[in-house]
Amino acid sequence: MQKTLQRKTAQIAAIIDQRRPVVQRIEAVELHIARLSESLQALQDKCTAQIQSTEEADIRDRLRAVNTSPLQARITTELQALAKLKKRFARNTLNIGVIGRARQGKSRLLQSLSGLTTDEIPDGDGMHCTGVRSTICHQPTASDAYGEVWFHSEQSFLKTVIAPYYETLELGRSPHSLDAFAKQPLPPLHSTCAEPKAMYEHLKRYHECFDKYADLIGASPEQISRDQIRAYVAQDTPDGARVYFNYLAVQEVKINCLFPHEEVGQIALVDMPGLGDTGVGDEARLVNTLGQDVDVVVFVRMPKTLGDFWAEVDVQLYDLAHKALPMLPLELWSFLVLNHTGGNAQIADNRKGCDNLMATASEKHIQVAQRMITNCADDGEAEVLLDSILQYMTENITQLDRQYASACQESLLQLQKAVESELEKAQQGLGQASFQADEDSLFNALFNDFWTNITSGLESLLKDLSQKRDQPDFDFKHQVDAALKACKEDTGLPTLDEIERLRNKLKSYDAAYNQYLNEVRAYLSRHFLVVDEALKRGLARTKSQAADVLIMQCQLGGLTESNGAQFFNAIIPRIPEQLIYGVPSQIKFGFQILASFDLSYRGLIQHRIRKNLDNLMPDITQLKLSNPPSASEVLSCLTSLQAEAVYQCRTALNDLLDEPSQAAFAIVEEFSDRIMRAEGTQDEWRNFLKPVRAEVWPDQFGQLEERSRTYREWLEVVENATAANQIAQLSFLD
Repeated sequence: MQKTLQRKTAQIAAIIDQRRPVVQRIEAVELHIARLSESLQALQDKCTAQIQSTEEADIRDRLRAVNTSPLQARITTELQALAKLKKRFARNTLNIGVIGRARQGKSRLLQSLSGLTTDEIPDGDGMHCTGVRSTICHQPTASDAYGEVWFHSEQSFLKTVIAPYYETLELGRSPHSLDAFAKQPLPPLHSTCAEPKAMYEHLKRYHECFDKYADLIGASPEQISRDQIRAYVAQDTPDGARVYFNYLAVQEVKINCLFPHEEVGQIALVDMPGLGDTGVGDEARLVNTLGQDVDVVVFVRMPKTLGDFWAEVDVQLYDLAHKALPMLPLELWSFLVLNHTGGNAQIADNRKGCDNLMATASEKHIQVAQRMITNCADDGEAEVLLDSILQYMTENITQLDRQYASACQESLLQLQKAVESELEKAQQGLGQASFQADEDSLFNALFNDFWTNITSGLESLLKDLSQKRDQPDFDFKHQVDAALKACKEDTGLPTLDEIERLRNKLKSYDAAYNQYLNEVRAYLSRHFLVVDEALKRGLARTKSQAADVLIMQCQLGGLTESNGAQFFNAIIPRIPEQLIYGVPSQIKFGFQILASFDLSYRGLIQHRIRKNLDNLMPDITQLKLSNPPSASEVLSCLTSLQAEAVYQCRTALNDLLDEPSQAAFAIVEEFSDRIMRAEGTQDEWRNFLKPVRAEVWPDQFGQLEERSRTYREWLEVVENATAANQIAQLSFLD
């Protein structure tokens, strides 16, 4: 027996290891399905917009035939199925779910299998005792049982617990916040039937006892000791007092303990509250749990002593479980345990009832993998039951996994074919493009005019700049003259009194002289800074002339609202890095050269001015004071040196008056070389202008381009959806 259990432990571990790689592949497929959904939504949005905008009846009819809404509904279903499959394969345990109506012995069976007591797994004869779903995990390293509790968030509490009551009982709109639920009175119940009234009492318990569990909603998961477990999973104390309210805020409890049979391996028992109470949402939660948290399910039924029969509620429970995984026959992953009470002094022997139900189960179509009569309260019989279940799992779970996953995969492939069929209709939505030839012919004629205009326009501008390149730039000359005049009239020289005061402060005419040399030099050089403005104005004027050729003569103004020198910066981002495959764009480079070219005082003039100011530097000046010096001598020397510096600066600047004109010609010629004379530039312009032809020539291409653009955009959304609908991207099985 020991060796058999050890072998099963190893087999269970191998099954879990085999599942894990599939999880990653499922996650990849989920991402692709989400992308497919987005693509189909974009297609439907485009279709709706096109139906509203087109005036052609045949196009509207074809587009109305395109409907992705059913596909989106199928995608939602497929994603839900994949989520269940992924959660199943991501678990670190094989899970055995135990379900049944209340007071059938379900809790007693779980106690026998896990070694836990009524303190951790409540049972009761009079009322529903278990309040929440619990997962009981075999933990070989656990010295004592302990629990892990997960609480509802505000959203999950309102959505999965409270909202179903409002919907089922027709109480109107459910509360949108905990505060609204707690402080507002419950809407009155209009039904007079018993079952709705009982349901309403459950809701009243949530409402009236809210302050007793409110602090737990939204709380972080908590680890609890063995003696705390009952307070979180049960509705009442062992003696039947209903004083526990924590369970109302609990979403799930995980109990870790050492099972009596230590070699059972990585398994867990999933305990769900007994059905048959009038709590709303129990059935939906059971279906959800069975669908993703359980590998096999055990139905527990305790027949009556004097004989029993399969009631409608039994069949309904079986059918309810079948809904959890409709793609995997329930008879392949379920067991039926008829709880035999023989040998219990407190309960009469119900063997006859067990035999009757065993014999008639097939008549009610309650098909399971195995049916067993077991005393759920007997540890020995429970061990035999567990061994039988584990034996079945190790022999069949891998095949069940494959069957389940294959069913999900096949459903995805059917979805792929359905999408493909819809996309074929969409492909023909706008018909065939019949305007391409006319558009090409018109573009070629307009491009030839453009090429003539750009070459003649820039050549004409270059001719004008060439004739002026040896002439002084008027704006620059005017600013230079103004600067020299300012140097002459606003010298910055000190008065005799100022010289005397500084001499007294520094105790030396020489020291005062040296300080005034620095101040006069700095004052003089400041006058020349304004020349920078003239240089920039002149260059901006030249750039504007080039821009006017492109905007006015070549009609490129439609590409941007910017004009003048800013035109080039605005156009650069619109030019691709490559207009001929594998070759950096020449015209983009040309625009970048012209846009970034700059003339400045510091770059062109400053160094030439500065060398003419050397004689105003204390360590370099050749004009020294006599001995003994005087204030008048200091002023005389400063005046002489300042005038000499101004003269030398005038001479230097007169030699530079044509530099801006030379630079203007040179940069426009370089620009022209790059955008119209270099090899391949005509092809580059053709490739650049074709996609933007409607902006450049709106009158000629407006309506035609609009049709072409609409057709291209439509094909693009269809192609995007087609790309997202590839079989390889929707496959997660080898």
